[in-house]
Amino acid sequence: MRILGLDVGERRTGVALSDTMGWLASPLTVLRCSSREAELDQVVELVRSNNVERVIVGYPRSLNGTVGPQAQIVDSYVDKLRARLSVPVVTWDERLSTAQAERLIHESGKRVSRDRIDAAAAAVILQSYLDAMALGKPQEAQQS
Repeated sequence: MRILGLDVGERRTGVALSDTMGWLASPLTVLRCSSREAELDQVVELVRSNNVERVIVGYPRSLNGTVGPQAQIVDSYVDKLRARLSVPVVTWDERLSTAQAERLIHESGKRVSRDRIDAAAAAVILQSYLDAMALGKPQEAQQS
């Protein structure tokens, strides 16, 4: 089962894709569109072209767990995505995913770029979800 992971930002959205077994997440691309509608169209196409069975969207919470303005943007994004897709769309806690992605890129010795960080953050979010599912903890998923 392939799963798509998204790290939704104001200007860019990082995208990651799982392997066919649903065990390993890898950065895929970064979407930069002129509008959210165009970006959603691209996500729908990625879901179709990769035979994706579920979409995981990083849900931004503050370190103390509260929901802020960026989470409201993600809520709206998820609502629009659910209206366009026939596969489940699940939100997943993304706290510290960007910091972890930056650290992983530094450790790999690759050049740090905003696009690379965004795609890696999507992979971190997706891998966290895949790991929780492997441990039998689907209750950690948040349906917003």
